Amino acid sequence: MLLRHIPFLKAVLLHSITAYGGPQGHLAMMMKTFVQQRKDVTEQELMEYNAFCQLLPGASSSQTLTLIGYKRGGVILAVITLLIWISPACLIMGSLSFLLQYFGKNALRTDIFKYVQPMAVGFLAYGGIRAFRISINSLATGAIMVVSMFTAFYLKSPWTFPALIILGGIVSNFSNKRIPGNAEKPRKIQWGNIWLFASVFILAGVLSEMARTHEWITRRPFNLFENFYRFGSLVFGGGDILIAMMLEQYVTRAKSQYLSAEELLTGAGIMRALPGPTFSISAYVGGMAMRNLGMGYQFLGCILAPIAIFLPSLLLVLFFFPIWNNLKKYVVIYRALEGINAVVVGIMWAATFILFFAIPINWYNLLIMASTLGLLCLTRLPSPFIVLACLLLGWLL
Repeated sequence: MLLRHIPFLKAVLLHSITAYGGPQGHLAMMMKTFVQQRKDVTEQELMEYNAFCQLLPGASSSQTLTLIGYKRGGVILAVITLLIWISPACLIMGSLSFLLQYFGKNALRTDIFKYVQPMAVGFLAYGGIRAFRISINSLATGAIMVVSMFTAFYLKSPWTFPALIILGGIVSNFSNKRIPGNAEKPRKIQWGNIWLFASVFILAGVLSEMARTHEWITRRPFNLFENFYRFGSLVFGGGDILIAMMLEQYVTRAKSQYLSAEELLTGAGIMRALPGPTFSISAYVGGMAMRNLGMGYQFLGCILAPIAIFLPSLLLVLFFFPIWNNLKKYVVIYRALEGINAVVVGIMWAATFILFFAIPINWYNLLIMASTLGLLCLTRLPSPFIVLACLLLGWLL
């Protein structure tokens, strides 16, 4: 059965090595690849998946892509999709934890990525334009979009996204939108996912505490798994919030026993220049936290940390999505979707402006942004070719 999904999995692999711009940039690229080119989902479905994932803790863009795989082939394909999506970035970031011991951070040439950020602005603007056409169809949804955009731009809190989505859903309930007659068939709720999530959370905490209090020789892997599973279970707001949590856990609290603030921020800076999920920094921090135990333990840390941080995202999204789908038959939830999608559009535009103001404003960056947006809107050129062209420009110039 999986053979017929090979073209889809190839598209996921290409997406994983070319998706820049953080969660909102990833969404814009998904719109180009999985909506326009492959038609795996509709634009409305993709917007709904993304809005739903913003309500959950964990890696939202990874959860959105997981749901695309889930729609195509169920749980097995969803898991394979997630593994293919996270593997390239985690492999690179895990390798970085070894390389930095032998080379100074200044020896890592990153000039090749200098046009990636303006390119990401072009992708974000494209995603915002497409999403605007889909979701903004009244004065009310336009107002929700504008308020969400300014709030997300100025208020950078981990609770901003879920709070805006809930408020958008409440506001749009004042509309008189009605449920269509052809409601979707109810989905079966997989209760095993939430029991597994809770069981792992409790077991990881108990074993980590026992390892610490009894000073087990092998306590570090238990502590590492618990730390990253907790991060993946509780973090809202994406990679920036995750970096702050790791800074507190591994630098401030540990008094630089595992890695220094400079080493963590070096990894965070290189992670932003790479494609794929921002949570891939977990592979780097996992390796760095275990490096003084030897290469075997360091390699184990590079594997354990990504598994621990992405596992809660997978279990939570697969448990709550059937519930969300079943709730849509109720008028309150159905009407809320209109406001939720408008909030997502506002957040996309906020991300566009945040990234735009974060890079130097000069003629060649503006040209890269405009060219990327023009190619996406006016041609059928696949996203990977645009990314490769910008990398080639960075290498040559």
